[in-house]
Amino acid sequence: MKSTNITREEMWAKQHLSIHDIDYAVWERDKSMLHKMARVSRNCTFVVDVYKNKYVYASPHFANLLGYDEDKIATLEKQGDYLESRFHPDDFDQLVDLQIKLGQFIYNLPVEQRNDYCNIYSFRVRNAKQQYVRVTNRLQVLEQGRAGKAWLILGNMSISPDQKDSRQVACTVLNLKSGELFSPTLLFSLTIHLTERETEILHLIQKGLLSKEIAHKLQISIHTVNIHRQNLLHKLEAQNSIEAINKGIELGILK
Repeated sequence: MKSTNITREEMWAKQHLSIHDIDYAVWERDKSMLHKMARVSRNCTFVVDVYKNKYVYASPHFANLLGYDEDKIATLEKQGDYLESRFHPDDFDQLVDLQIKLGQFIYNLPVEQRNDYCNIYSFRVRNAKQQYVRVTNRLQVLEQGRAGKAWLILGNMSISPDQKDSRQVACTVLNLKSGELFSPTLLFSLTIHLTERETEILHLIQKGLLSKEIAHKLQISIHTVNIHRQNLLHKLEAQNSIEAINKGIELGILK
C-alpha cells in the first residue's frame, strides 16, 4: 500500500522544467556517448527525461541480460513504462514509495544541493528464464537544466552479487560530494512525530500488553488508549500492531 498521496509524475513536476531551460543538443551528445559505452560495458543503462516524463534510452544489454524484447528496448521512448514491466510487482510498489519519499527529501534541499545524491536500490527483476533475480540499480542526475534543476536521470542496473531471498527493497543514499552513505529510513523518521504518550504506549504494545492492561498501568481510560493506538497506526503507516512495532524498530523508536 502506498504511504504517500502524490505520484512520481507529480513529484517530477515539482521541478517546473521549461523547454527554455534545456537543450536537446546536449542529450544527442550524451546519447552518442551512451551508445559507445554500451559496446564495452555489460551494465544495463537507461535514461529518464524528467521534462518529457518518460524513459528515453536503454542499452541493448536489457535484452541480453534480463530478457527484455530487443525491439522494444531499441524504441524505449515509444514504449511507455515497458522497462518496469519485468520488475517484481511487490518490489515495484516499494520502489515507487521510496522514490517519492526520497524526492520529497531532495526537493526540500537548496537547489544547489539537489543533484548531489545517488540512490542505490536492490530489488527483483524477471530474467529471460522467467525467474526473478536481484539487481542493483543506481540513479543519479546526468544533466541539469540551465537553472540547475534535474533534467536527465541516469540509471545503471546490474545483476547483484548478493542473491539473498528477500521481499524487501533495499535502498542506500550516497552523497556524491562527501561520500556519505545513509539509509533513507533516517530521513523518513524526521517526518514522524510521536508524542511522549504515543511512544510510551508503543513500548507497552511491544511488551505484549493489551489495551486494558495499558490503561490500568497508565491510569487512563481504554478509550484513550485506543485513540492513541489508532494515531500510532496512522503516523507509522501501519495496518496493525505488529507492523507498528516493526516500523518503530526500523526507525529506532524501539529496540
